[in-house]
Amino acid sequence: MPHLSFADRLKRAWADTRSLLCVGLDPLMNRMPLAFARSSQGVFEFNREIIAATAPYACAFKPQIAHYSALEAEDQLKRTIDWIREHYPGHLVILDAKRGDIESTARFYAVEAFERYEAHAVTLNPYLGISSLKPFLDYPDRGCFVLCRTSNADSAEFQLQGDPPLYLQIASRMAGWRGKEKSLGLVAGATWPEDLGRIRQQAPNLPILVPGIGTQQGDLVATLEHGLNIEGNGLIINVTRSLIYSSTASDFCERVNAKAAELSGRINRIRDSIRSQKKTGGS
Repeated sequence: MPHLSFADRLKRAWADTRSLLCVGLDPLMNRMPLAFARSSQGVFEFNREIIAATAPYACAFKPQIAHYSALEAEDQLKRTIDWIREHYPGHLVILDAKRGDIESTARFYAVEAFERYEAHAVTLNPYLGISSLKPFLDYPDRGCFVLCRTSNADSAEFQLQGDPPLYLQIASRMAGWRGKEKSLGLVAGATWPEDLGRIRQQAPNLPILVPGIGTQQGDLVATLEHGLNIEGNGLIINVTRSLIYSSTASDFCERVNAKAAELSGRINRIRDSIRSQKKTGGS
């Protein structure tokens, strides 16, 4: 799909998979089944099993880059992304890197994300200003998810400051960036569903990557109620530890598969109910 914009790639992934679920791929050696932890290529081998188990129920995968660099496993990150692109070409890869630096340095981070690793999208920190984002937007077929209202408890220290609060200023600025609508998205946590709703009002057409479901105990129903767009999608709901580390037993793939099926099915049932209520004028 070389000529598709990122927005079109994402819409196709949502439609083809009928899923809003994103599976995080964050290797933790002490939580993997022992056979993978002992293997020199265990990170890739573990990821490959997780990908196969969850791909029928997911639209995207999100590897977190620090988990690989800390293990000196960048080669296994590359193998993982190559594996997804080869075997599941309809699924998207979002590289969770949270890059943000001056423009001259950001150019190299963009090359890293989109040329070295060949991710479809990357997460970015806007703190240094618009120029720090521009090098990533030079790749029109790739996506940029800008941190907005993050799921961690300490996020309020900066993101709620100002009038309007900083996170809404970011949402408004990204939504109003004409000519870049097909590349931009936002990151907003399920732990703050009311704020997610305010973001959706500011940015009705941007996709939102949503961490915080699972270990952080974000509210899935409220997330969907506040975050779905007018078309009934618009969200990429990420789940990592509570899904991929469901078991360390020999049947871990079956357990992960079943949990992904249950979670994706639950998301779809909730959003179908929300859409039905909106059609009938219910509350």
